[in-house]
Amino acid sequence: MSDPLGLRLQPDSRRLTLPRFLADVARLHGERTAISGESSQLSFTQLEARARALARGLVGAGVGKGSRVALLMANGPEWAVAAFGVSLTGAVLVPINTFATPGELDYMLRHSDASLLLMQKQLGKHAFLDDLASAHPELARGNPGRLRCPALPQLRRVVAWSLAKDGRPPGIDDLEGLLALGDDVSDELLDAVGEEITPADDAVIIYTSGTTAHPKGILHLQRAPVIQSWRFAEDMALSADDVVFTAQPFFWTAGMAMSLGASLAAGARLHTLEIFDPERALDRMEGEKVTTLHAWPHQEKALAEHPSAAGRDLSRLRKVEFASPMAALAGIEEDVWGTYGSYGMSETFTLASSLPSWTPAELRAQTSGKPLPGMQLRIVDVESGQPVAPGESGELAVKGVTFMRGYYKLEPEHFLDAEGFFRTQDGGFMDSAGYLHWKGRLSNLIKTGGANVSPLEIENALASRADIKTALAVGVPHPVLGEVIVLCVVPAADTELDAQELRGFLRGQLAVYKVPRRVLFFSAGDLQYTGTQKVQVGPLRDAALARLEAEGAEIEGHRYAVT
Repeated sequence: MSDPLGLRLQPDSRRLTLPRFLADVARLHGERTAISGESSQLSFTQLEARARALARGLVGAGVGKGSRVALLMANGPEWAVAAFGVSLTGAVLVPINTFATPGELDYMLRHSDASLLLMQKQLGKHAFLDDLASAHPELARGNPGRLRCPALPQLRRVVAWSLAKDGRPPGIDDLEGLLALGDDVSDELLDAVGEEITPADDAVIIYTSGTTAHPKGILHLQRAPVIQSWRFAEDMALSADDVVFTAQPFFWTAGMAMSLGASLAAGARLHTLEIFDPERALDRMEGEKVTTLHAWPHQEKALAEHPSAAGRDLSRLRKVEFASPMAALAGIEEDVWGTYGSYGMSETFTLASSLPSWTPAELRAQTSGKPLPGMQLRIVDVESGQPVAPGESGELAVKGVTFMRGYYKLEPEHFLDAEGFFRTQDGGFMDSAGYLHWKGRLSNLIKTGGANVSPLEIENALASRADIKTALAVGVPHPVLGEVIVLCVVPAADTELDAQELRGFLRGQLAVYKVPRRVLFFSAGDLQYTGTQKVQVGPLRDAALARLEAEGAEIEGHRYAVT
């Protein structure tokens, strides 16, 4: 199938910037609805106009090319306005995980060198602004634009949406105040700023868990999210007739490219919720006649198992994985569309290899596709780093046009080999026809519900506990979530521990998706050790799985049983 939607990458490589992408989709799709939230919606033209107004305010506030601007906001039209508004100034967008704890937020703001924070006041039970002001009272009592906070040394301004005029802390600016700063910034000046933004300029820092205790800042060029947005639109066969619902958060690469960017590129209408709720999601999908669903497997399971799901008219839904429980509810009887024949990561801004969604199901099920144009994949020996022959297993290494500029504040020699390839810590092989076969993680990193979680981060959160001798987090296979986090604990001598108390302790320090689903207790003699007396993680993972199977544990709808 050749270019079914006319969405091939722009022939003029200068168009591969976020400001030019916004201009292109606004020109192509005009007054069509671009994105709908829970209480507002924007056309493509309105999205561009609102983003430009915000950009003028940011320029008036002193934001310029290379400035770091953090964004703490839930999915919705305002997220898109803020993100594109930042990009129009040439600043670097720093999307913040809305699940982040106050400590994690502090780390990301400081590490990214954010000079300005755009945020919503609260999200559900999370009082973002109150928490920030409580942790750093000098922000609330300071002067907007002249904030002075040693814990966040680069931060000069905080702008919060939906602030009451009589309840605004003196140091926190509101949206109206920011927009007013742009009164003397002309369209001519803003266009001149945009002309100097190139595909090779820095665009976004994505924070994602890695093998370290703190999240890594992945710095991407302007071209990466733009290429992937056009690419996803084409590979998913999206068109302006599609109506998309997404539960993927925009603060990660899949949400930015697969959900937001691809929908904009195709002219599709995108629907969002600030907080995922199965019933409200089903209401939106049924009422708006959604054709395309983007959600993590556990969210699709929650949708399908909602008491009202069976009585819904979801007959318009056609672009959803055949393996999803939502496929049967939509009356899909044949696997003719899917995106699982692919491989990617945050470091490549999602896809590094893929198959078009209309590829025969057998091929999508058996391989992870071929390297995409501009991407290079090779399989190397884990020990020597030398390329191996087709069909031989090893570690995946990657580089190419959507590969990151690098980990922010980390020298490239720490993560690139001598030829500029990135060793992914994923295993697999390439067959003689050039198809990639991904075989899973080689490292201890846990991938659960679409998110990467570092075991070290969980273990470090327990370092202050004198009642724990050893604590190790492992990932145990789960058919819906990929893996679930299980904490394996050896109590200190003469100590009794309570599993629920430990989980509650961790909930106060970690984002909710990083909290172990189960806590299992072991004795020191149950563990196996290396010659240097380090616990062997592989046998411990096997022991945890065996323990869950022996007790018939049920986690997120899956019952573990001895086979």
